[in-house]
Amino acid sequence: MKSNELAELVGITTANLSILKTGKAKAIRFSTLEAICKALDCQPSDILEYVED
Repeated sequence: MKSNELAELVGITTANLSILKTGKAKAIRFSTLEAICKALDCQPSDILEYVED
């Protein structure tokens, strides 16, 4: 799936999706995470990773 298609399905801009993809986001709304998981048919643990600073 292309980024612009995912952004449209989720209801966010491609710029905000890019920030999420690059790991530069400081936070993500649960509603956005839910929409991404629904669009990709996955679980949050499939796309999130904890990395200690």
